[in-house]
Amino acid sequence: MKGMMRFGCLVKRRQAEIREIPLPSVGEHQVLVKQLVCNICTADYGQWLGAREHQGYPAACGHEAAGVIIEKGGKVLELELGDLVAVANNYCGECTPCREGRQSECTIRSSFDDYGDGYKGRMGFANYCVRNVTTVVKMNRELDPREAAFLEPIATVVKGIRKLRLTGLQTVVVIGGGTMGILNAQVARAYGARVMVSEMMPNKLKIAKDMGFLTINAGEADPVDTVMKLTDGRGVDAVVTAVSTAKANNQAKEMLKKMDGKLLVFAASYPSPEIGVTANDIHYRRLEIIGTYLGDARDFLDAALLLNTRCVQVDKLIENTYPLEQIQEAFVEAATPGKYRVSVRLHKD
Repeated sequence: MKGMMRFGCLVKRRQAEIREIPLPSVGEHQVLVKQLVCNICTADYGQWLGAREHQGYPAACGHEAAGVIIEKGGKVLELELGDLVAVANNYCGECTPCREGRQSECTIRSSFDDYGDGYKGRMGFANYCVRNVTTVVKMNRELDPREAAFLEPIATVVKGIRKLRLTGLQTVVVIGGGTMGILNAQVARAYGARVMVSEMMPNKLKIAKDMGFLTINAGEADPVDTVMKLTDGRGVDAVVTAVSTAKANNQAKEMLKKMDGKLLVFAASYPSPEIGVTANDIHYRRLEIIGTYLGDARDFLDAALLLNTRCVQVDKLIENTYPLEQIQEAFVEAATPGKYRVSVRLHKD
């Protein structure tokens, strides 16, 4: 298939536009994806707001995308035309980290995100995109493409929850009931944990409660006191900070049980907030501070399983959908506090 690819990109702070470049040929280990939707990630609208300008412009961003395969290379074996796929991370498969299963640390990963003409990014907001077969994952055709597009954020959550090494009946508090907080809560529950969600916004508290989570209204009561009451003063086994503030970090430390608690620092923020933990806290309480970022191939496969079997439900996390022609308006809504995911529809049909 020859022609042009239309895509949304960020050209400066608070400005998204539609651009065009030639569509490349499909290689023998590649697929041409008719991308149907791309959800706007926190990192995307963070750059739109100007908080991540170190990533540079023009930014052909967007990575929470899903679509159907309409052409494939001669050596693509396990995917067929018409398959619904979601976008995963790029990796080479040849460097030492990749060969050891740490694809998120691929030494040349960033080189895949260069489309020439000065455009860098994952091209999630493109109507068509040629992708290496290793960077797409087959999804359940019964999923709404907007749901399938949650593959990447769920993979990052799976990575972090796996690092917590949860066992059945352990108790976890997720601080923050936004998109990533609810995803962390659902994945932790899938791993067998009892989960509480601490949040201030009424709409987010309602979503968490509707999904069956015990909620803590941080706007009406001290969340640390509430956690201690709910655990008879013992504290919890682990806390996931799905918001990145010094206040949340301090609350997390105080919610943990006296010994051997685990704090998963999931969210990032610019500028970086204080974590509120001292060396003595780590030493005397045997406290674990765990970082997480991106996902590896196995995390994407597990995320696909969670989505495809609906063990993780994301339909309530889709706020609104805009056509590609209104991508600027989509970013305006996505960046509004209190919103869940905003999706961009990439074709009119």
